[in-house]
Amino acid sequence: MEDTRNLIDEFKGLSNEQVFNELSRKRTGLEIAIENVEHDFNIGSIVRTANSFNVSKVHIIGKKKYNRRGAMCTDKYLEIIHHATLEDFLKTQENRELVAIENNTPRAHELHEKAFKKDTTLIFGSENNGITPELLEKAHDVRYIESFGSTRSVNVGAAAAIAMYEWARQIIFN
Repeated sequence: MEDTRNLIDEFKGLSNEQVFNELSRKRTGLEIAIENVEHDFNIGSIVRTANSFNVSKVHIIGKKKYNRRGAMCTDKYLEIIHHATLEDFLKTQENRELVAIENNTPRAHELHEKAFKKDTTLIFGSENNGITPELLEKAHDVRYIESFGSTRSVNVGAAAAIAMYEWARQIIFN
């Protein structure tokens, strides 16, 4: 039977558990945190992109359930951890640089000027209200994605993809 899953050829024919285990052997030092993102499609899109960059973990803070259709089954190949509270999440982040991607704060600097560390957690927040002040205060660095049109920001799913690529460009490609 033909394997119709959206997998690269190397993983075709393997069970989901085998794919997870093979990816785990070469995970990157990047982790992703998603805090109170309202739209399920955006959560699924971030999870799918996280799989593409083979991140170590995806942390979902607050909202637990989301429509996994947007993830295109890639959630089966990642460690996804739900944290009911911010405190629970922060306990998992010792010795990691927390970088918030947020444009609605004076602390934010341009993403392209960031020098990333290998063990980084990128934080993304709500489409409407951004990252909560409590989590933003805990972030070691805050960056925004430069915009050249009339809108002040890109969609959170697109922002996650851009930020993950910039991390990979600096850490994996160098």
